[in-house]
Order: sequence, then C-alpha cells, then structure tokens
Amino acid sequence: MSDPQLGILMLVLFLFFIMLGFPIAFTLMAIGLGFGYLGMGPVVFDLLVQRTYGTMTNDVLISIPLFVFMGYIIERANILDRLFRSLQLASGALPGALAVATLVTCTLFATATGIVGAVVTLMGLLAFPAMLKAGYDPRFSAGVICAGGCLGILIPPSIMLILYGATAGVSVVRLYAAAFIPGLLLAGAYIAYAIVRAWLKPEQAPRLPLEERNVPVAKVVYELVVSFFPLAVLITMVLGAILMGLALPSEAAALGSLGALILAAAYRSLTFGKLKESVFLTARTTAMVCWLFVGSNIFSAVFGFLGGQSLVEQWILSLNLSPTMFMILAQAIIFVLGWPLEWTEIIIIFVPIFLPLLDDFGISPIFFGILIALNLQTSFLSPPVAMSAFYLKGVAPKSVTLEQIFAGVMPHIYIVLAVMVLVYAFPGIALWLPDQLYR
Repeated sequence: MSDPQLGILMLVLFLFFIMLGFPIAFTLMAIGLGFGYLGMGPVVFDLLVQRTYGTMTNDVLISIPLFVFMGYIIERANILDRLFRSLQLASGALPGALAVATLVTCTLFATATGIVGAVVTLMGLLAFPAMLKAGYDPRFSAGVICAGGCLGILIPPSIMLILYGATAGVSVVRLYAAAFIPGLLLAGAYIAYAIVRAWLKPEQAPRLPLEERNVPVAKVVYELVVSFFPLAVLITMVLGAILMGLALPSEAAALGSLGALILAAAYRSLTFGKLKESVFLTARTTAMVCWLFVGSNIFSAVFGFLGGQSLVEQWILSLNLSPTMFMILAQAIIFVLGWPLEWTEIIIIFVPIFLPLLDDFGISPIFFGILIALNLQTSFLSPPVAMSAFYLKGVAPKSVTLEQIFAGVMPHIYIVLAVMVLVYAFPGIALWLPDQLYR
C-alpha cells in the first residue's frame, strides 16, 4: 500500500472509531502515532513531544481558559432570570414578546459564555416554561431557544474563532472584527422571523396580558439597569479592548474574567463552591481543547507526510471548480460533518485540509472562517444529531417531543443558510469592519 493510500486509510479509520464512540483526542493521537510509525519510524515520537510543547507555548490559546472561566462565572451569577425578565418587560408591546426577549437574552448570554449547552439548558429551564404557559406553540418556542443558544459560536468573543485563528494562522482580532456584523445580522434575522411569525400567526405566540405590557417606564429602565446593562457593559469592554487594539485577546479575556467575578460578587452569588466548580470546569474544558489540538496536530502532520493532504488537493483541483463551486463543496462537507462531529473536531481536524487550497481559489482565510462559523450553527441544529435539540429535550416537559423540537429548529437552519448566501454575495458584510479598523 502506497503512502497516500495509508493517509486516506487513517482518515477513514478515524471516522470509523469516532462513530463507535472512542475519545476523539486520544483516537487522533493513537492513529497518528500508529500510522506515523509505519511511514516515518521512531521519529514520530519526537513529533509527539514537539507538537505537545508547541501547543503549550501557543500564545493564541492562552485566552481560551480565561474566556471559558469568564463564561462559567457569569453562568453562575444568577443574572439570567433577571436579564430575561427585564427584556420581557422592555419588549412587551412587540408581537412575540417572549420570543424576542428569549432571543436577545440568548444573544447576550451566548456572547458572554460561548457555551452552547449551558445557554440552551438554562434558557430551556427559564424561558421555555414561560412561553408554554403563555400559550406559545412548542415548536416555535423550541426553535427560538435552540437557535439563540448557538450564537456564541459566531459572535465574539467566540472560542471557535480563537481555535480557527490558531489553526489557520490568522489574526484572532481580525476574525473577531469580521464576525461582529454577521453575528448581529444572524441574531437580527432570528428576531425578525420571530416577530413576523408571531404577527402572521398570533395563535402560535399570543400577546402578553395587558398588565404585563402596561408597565411604567421607570420600572422597565430600573430592571434594565440592574440586569441588562452590567453584562452589556462587560461584554462591550472586552470586545472594545480587542477590536480597538487596546489589549490582546488574552489580556481582554483576563479583564473579562475579573469583570465576571466582580459582577457575580455584586449579585451576591460568588461563593467558594461556585468558584471552585468554575475553576474545575474551566480546567476540564481547556484540557480537552488542548489535547484535541495536540492530537489533531500529530494527525495532520502524519496525514500530510504520507501524502494524504496532497492527494485531496489534487483531487479537488482536478475538478476544475470555480471559487464559488469550491466554497459550496467545502461548506457542504463541513455541514455534513456537523452531524457526527462537534465544532472543535471540525475546526482542528478537517478545516486544515481546505486551508492550503484557499490561495488557489483566491479566497481570504478570514472570510472562509466566518462562513464556517455561520455554517457550524447548523451542526447544532440539524437533525438527526442536533445537539442543541437534545440539550433542550433534557430539560423540557415530557409533553414536548424531540420531533417537535426538530420541527421548530428547521426554519432557523434556512435562516442560517440565507445569511451565509448573503454574506458570500456581499463579502463586505464580513470584511468591511476589519478593513476599516486595521488598514
């Protein structure tokens, strides 16, 4: 068997073992070391040491544990119920007020935490019962929560964009600037859809009772001041420091972690138990990401040495695709991979296969990364392995079926695809802000 065939075989075996439920990071290392020993000899063990040390000294990855810690602290700050209540009061006059409040809460909370499972689960416990009690259609309600909870993948400070930046060797700051407008555009599209659907089909999203809509302005302002604005200011400070060049992502993440601790203390929810739990979860998440990075580096290095990478490149180039067709092919493959795999594996294992081809098709790696971030929204929403749907099902009333949740998320998948087409047709949506800020 030739070396390129060994490369393709190791890729097929990896997918096979993942389908069986083997741990991804250690499967990557085991397959990489095994096939590397066949093709490279004992020198592959030197590669293991080098790649592990390289991951430990990667400055880009320093911000990951800090942003994760910030998210876990905010998650435990007991701010979500106040935030949802204040936004519900502020949007009471709109059609689908509860859905709008849910989406705005999800957007802000997902931006602050970036943890899809946490946002969907918490909103499933808080907003889902409120919407069902108000007479909302279960499918509509489920779709709103699942879609809104995934926005943290795209909107900065996104952990996914940090990993993509480290994998692709591009500036995380530019990625953040490029993702800002598309992220708000997608959130705005979700909100617009919720309002229009509630207006066209009021039986699926009944208006709030009159006493909940006629709330004194002073009370609404007070509720926003004590819940919405503190978190919004924290996020603005973190993102502003990054985008304006006042701080590196790691420095801004440290500022955000400190701000999260102050916010939790101000809400009197900063206990030693919660702090200990947040530190433990941060360490566990960071270790998972770092070992995935080590495993993927070994796997991709051996895959490239055996000639698997060049074989894939030659096959794609032999198709004589236009840049548009190449983009459609790449995004379609990533869309399908989103069913069995999580975004971390897709970013650090499969995206590097496409990166060397971007120059051949004249595609900016930053623009490519933003489209991937949009595309990965669907990996949490697309049946049959829509993780956000399973997160919600775990906390939803027994009367709500998984089929209803799947039906509710489908319109939001179409919205994501429409936004992807819009961003591709008008690249300035993603590239205008970084071009203006970093000329």
